[in-house]
Amino acid sequence: MPQADLESRLRSRGLVFGAGRFSVRLISRLESVAQGISLVYGDYETVDSDFADFTVRVRRAGGLHRIVRPQAEFSLDGAKPFSPLPLAHAFPLLEWGLNWCVSNHCHQYLIVHAAVVEKHGRALILPGAPGSGKSTLCALLTGRGGWRLLSDELTLIDPVNGSVHANPRPVSLKNESIDIVRRELPGAVLSPPVTDTLKGTVSHLQPAADSVSRAHEPAAPALVVFPRFTDGSSAELLPLPKGEAFIRMADNAFNYSILGLAGFRALAALLDQSDCYEYPNGGDVQHALATMDALVAP
Repeated sequence: MPQADLESRLRSRGLVFGAGRFSVRLISRLESVAQGISLVYGDYETVDSDFADFTVRVRRAGGLHRIVRPQAEFSLDGAKPFSPLPLAHAFPLLEWGLNWCVSNHCHQYLIVHAAVVEKHGRALILPGAPGSGKSTLCALLTGRGGWRLLSDELTLIDPVNGSVHANPRPVSLKNESIDIVRRELPGAVLSPPVTDTLKGTVSHLQPAADSVSRAHEPAAPALVVFPRFTDGSSAELLPLPKGEAFIRMADNAFNYSILGLAGFRALAALLDQSDCYEYPNGGDVQHALATMDALVAP
C-alpha cells in the first residue's frame, strides 16, 4: 500500500488488518506509528471491513502534554488501560497494547508468556521471563533456521484439542538482542530503535512472509525449552523434569487461574506430549541453532 494511502486510512476510519490470528482496526495520526506499520507489517493483509476483533487508537495525550513533554496514549474501544508514554515510544506502545489485548481478552486459549516456533509440524515452546533470550532465539530460528514463527511473546494453547495456535506478529527485540539480530540476519527489516523505554532500547523485527501467510495453521506441541542466555555460561541442553516444567509454565501463564480446571488439564496434556529442557547459553548462536534443529530432526 502506498505510504500516503496508509496514512490516510490510519487518520480517518482506521486501517483494518490481520495482525496474526486476530484482526485489528488501528486509528492513529502519529507518523512513527505509520512508519512502523509500513516497515514491519508489510506482508499482512488488509481487511475490507470496519469491524475487527480489536479497535485501538494510538494518539497524542491531551492536556499540557500536547505541548510540554508530548506523550502517546493507547486505547481499546475508548478505554485506556495504560498510563501515557513519551511520544517517541508510540510504536512500541502499540505492540505492547496489542499483546495486552490478546492476553486479557482471549480466554478461549490458555495463554503462556512464551515464544513459539514450528518445524516439521512440531511446535517448540520457549517460555521465560524478560531478558531470558526467548525472543532473540525465536528471531534467529525463524531467520536462519527455517522455523515458522507462531509468536515471539504469547503461546496460545487450545484447551479442547491441545494444539498451539499461531499469532505471528513482529518480534520484539531489546538492547543487545538488536545488535545480535542485525549481525546474524543482515537482510532483516527492523523498526527504528526506540531508546529509554521501560525495557531499554526496543526494536521490532518483521516476520517472514511465510509465517504471516500461515497464521491460521496450528501446530502440535512437542518441545518445551527454557532458554537462559547469560554471559560466560556454557551452551548445554539439560533435561527438565515435567513436574518442574509444569510449575514454571503455570507461573508464566496469563490466564491459568481464570481457566481453572480447563487450564490445568490443557497444560498437563501439553507436557504429556512434550520433551522438556533447560538451555543455558552464553551467546553461542551456532550451538543454539544446531541444538534446536536436532530436537526436531526426522
